[in-house]
Amino acid sequence: MSLFNVYPVFNIVPVFAKDVFVYDENNTKYLDLYGGHAVISIGHSHPKYVASISNQLQKIGFYSNSIQNPLQEKLASKLTSLSNCKGYELFLCNSGAEANENALKLASFHTHKTNILAFKNGFHGRTSAAVAATDNTKIVAPINAQQKVDFVNLGDLETVEAVLKIGKTCAVIIECIQGVGGLDESTTAFYQGLEILCKQYNTLLIADEVQAGFGRTGDFFSFQKHLITPDIISMAKGMGNGFPVGGILIHPKIKASYGLLGTTFGGNHLACSASLAVLNIIETQELMKNASEISEYFLAQANKLSKLKNIKGRGLMLGLEFDFPVAELRKKLIHKYHIFTGSAANPNVLRILPPLTVTTQHIDMFIEALEKALKST
Repeated sequence: MSLFNVYPVFNIVPVFAKDVFVYDENNTKYLDLYGGHAVISIGHSHPKYVASISNQLQKIGFYSNSIQNPLQEKLASKLTSLSNCKGYELFLCNSGAEANENALKLASFHTHKTNILAFKNGFHGRTSAAVAATDNTKIVAPINAQQKVDFVNLGDLETVEAVLKIGKTCAVIIECIQGVGGLDESTTAFYQGLEILCKQYNTLLIADEVQAGFGRTGDFFSFQKHLITPDIISMAKGMGNGFPVGGILIHPKIKASYGLLGTTFGGNHLACSASLAVLNIIETQELMKNASEISEYFLAQANKLSKLKNIKGRGLMLGLEFDFPVAELRKKLIHKYHIFTGSAANPNVLRILPPLTVTTQHIDMFIEALEKALKST
């Protein structure tokens, strides 16, 4: 039996990883500045993370949500404390796409409306309504296209209001910093205006923090810079540092009822142990502070690069934009200089999404290699 061939892959076989480095089967050492799509938040194989999951597995790894799981309550409490999202309630699932599916479904239940407003170049997942709300026709199947979605330019409040006035939109879903799309973001005035319009037209505001959340931007969530209060917050990637876990934070105005949402694997004992370890390490190692400090250092060094057009993003969710497609540059970085970076829908953007444990020394290694690669490009 062969694998269903949907991934273009580099010819690299990782067998071991530690903090910001990955080692392949030939013991070649790679600097990981991509974190497997921003998943690795606290570094690979963090000893406290490994111990937390290992210890839990020796007790109980899984049981369904038909019984009490105190680890879920513990996770909700720790998440409230560290994110400062007081009053929200937590529903746990397994991935970012599933988090957004549940967010959109909950919005439709709450408002009794059917349509979605999303933004051009946004990415929200590959399932059902989530992929319909993703601005990429190549990954939207006909069955997904039955969803009714209005796509608006990021920053265009006038068009947002024109759509919401019709009265059919259950939710506005937005990444305050677009990930796959290429690290675009708008102004605080726009995000605050969006919140006002959602309240005015009985539409829920969903902040998609799947990639930006869990400290990556220097704030726990990227929307917090703009002083807004979303109705639902979706999260995943850095939440489990590689263990499959996702969730949504739900504003108390949205009422729960038995059977409204459900999941088999979501919030299992191992997932909760993984996410609790992540939160504890973010807190004790002050990784949000580190994300902000390393970001400042990165910006200062990157601005010296030749051929650089622009730096996008915030914290350790960054994009280096050039006047040319970066595909060959990215290949050169990985094969010649042994550095993992990411691509974006914008072909000229090189994405930088390292573990939050990254240091100035690692940034220096990258900048030096990138400058050499640019001179030979």
